[in-house]
Amino acid sequence: MDLYEHQARELFEEHGILVPRAEVITSSKEARGIARRLGGRVVVKAQVKTGGRGRAGGVKFAADPAAAELTARQILGMDIKGHTVGKVMLAQPVDIEDEFYVSYVLDRAAGRFLAIASAEGGMEIEEVAASRPDAVARIHIDPAEGVTSAKAGEIAQAAGLPPQTVDVLVRLWEVLVREDAVLVEVNPLVRTKQGQILALDGKVTLDDNARFRQARWGAESATHDDPLEAVAAAKGLNYVKLDGEVGIIGNGAGLVMSTLDVVAGCGARPANFLDIGGGASAQIMADGLSVILSDPAVKSVFVNVFGGITACDAVADGIVRAVESVQLTKPLVVRLDGNNAARGRAVLDGYAHPLVQQATTMDGAARRAADLADAR
Repeated sequence: MDLYEHQARELFEEHGILVPRAEVITSSKEARGIARRLGGRVVVKAQVKTGGRGRAGGVKFAADPAAAELTARQILGMDIKGHTVGKVMLAQPVDIEDEFYVSYVLDRAAGRFLAIASAEGGMEIEEVAASRPDAVARIHIDPAEGVTSAKAGEIAQAAGLPPQTVDVLVRLWEVLVREDAVLVEVNPLVRTKQGQILALDGKVTLDDNARFRQARWGAESATHDDPLEAVAAAKGLNYVKLDGEVGIIGNGAGLVMSTLDVVAGCGARPANFLDIGGGASAQIMADGLSVILSDPAVKSVFVNVFGGITACDAVADGIVRAVESVQLTKPLVVRLDGNNAARGRAVLDGYAHPLVQQATTMDGAARRAADLADAR
């Protein structure tokens, strides 16, 4: 269950993380009065559950209350990657000295949480990982230990973050644990010219299995702005629409996130995040392929599976049955590794579908998927 930015900010405040003053509106007529209360000059931010709002024109500065009303009117009703803007947030601007990126995400494949942090904040983390991989620190968190001050210091040092961020890293972990989250992200986390550490933007995804404990967010956060995300949710899939051309299917959030980075490193853009978890039955694969192939932007699909509890030959059987039940119109690149990988590859070799290709390494499969997308 994804939260809107303003809801993520509410959680941050509850856990002692500083955020700029802000208010949310659904009508531009309210903007003037709110801008006056916030000091006149404000940042107007579209409230949609997708990234890239700034590039799409969904985040703008307004110099005075009159400009705030005009800007809010322009942004309300916008379409941002298939998400219609129904509300905007007016926030006080801050004097930024430095921008950082921090997040905690569930890595199902590793059975742990993963801390991702970088001193290169304010831009897509995939772009940073592709252009400067050494600038992104990835540190696994033992869920039994959690993020202590010592662990937070380790994360900050590895990412090149200032010591002032250590307390924020501890508090963000508290948000993740106490609010049943599987993702907590701040981009950017900033240091102001006055020396304060503030969360300027936030993304929080709550565990659907804990929905009964998170009833306060109501139906608003349970809905999906993107129609493909809504279809995927109805099928029980952990799917997030992205702005790219290579469809991604993987088992485990950590593996899928690594796959996104590798695909980006090959010069292509991932079209989605789709984690099928520990299962890869024919129905799950068919549902996943159906959703991904429904995206007109997708030009190739990359299935990246590491066999563990679910053996790779069972995954291969699921892919074969899925391809037979779904009209495959775009090339599918499969990389199988781990438990019974050789048997799984043999199953796909025997199937010999003209649009299904295999690669033995993740890098090779990503490069092939990127090349196929570029050729279409």
